[in-house]
Amino acid sequence: MDAPRFEIAYSREDDLLRAHVTGVNGTLETTVAYWTALAAELRRETPAALLVVDDMEGEPPPPDQLAQFVQAMVGMGFEGVRVAYVEAHAQQIPLVEVGEILARERGFEVRVFGDEQAARIWLRHGMA
Repeated sequence: MDAPRFEIAYSREDDLLRAHVTGVNGTLETTVAYWTALAAELRRETPAALLVVDDMEGEPPPPDQLAQFVQAMVGMGFEGVRVAYVEAHAQQIPLVEVGEILARERGFEVRVFGDEQAARIWLRHGMA
């Protein structure tokens, strides 16, 4: 099996950590790998909010694997951090929103967006 192929470019803006993710997705392994990398950066930077801009090619994991993904994120450092996830491919938003629902049920403060500006507004002013 090939190693997950992705790159993350980080930038810090006050209490916000922005992560721009590129590469190829389509598997649970890749999704867990890049969110594990995000968690490590969160622990280093300790921001109040995380803005993830997902520009990856390929599909997100299928719905039956999203619960596994959310479970894998428990205890990794996302608790207490407001996370806005921007999906660059509009047709994938409904599937990614399934992940949002599962994550919110686990107590994560996360929301999916189709554009970065709306995500930034929610991170600054929105209610969970």
